[in-house]
Amino acid sequence: MSIKPGPKPKKEDGTPDKRRRVTEENQPKHPGLKPHKHKKGE
Repeated sequence: MSIKPGPKPKKEDGTPDKRRRVTEENQPKHPGLKPHKHKKGE
């Protein structure tokens, strides 16, 4: 069975809310992920 997506969030004016991705102008506010370290044997 797959996961059923819920209803899309709507803004106050009724249009769909698209706040799911980082836009180009907001990219500097979001640092990249830190490199993770593996322990020996993992």
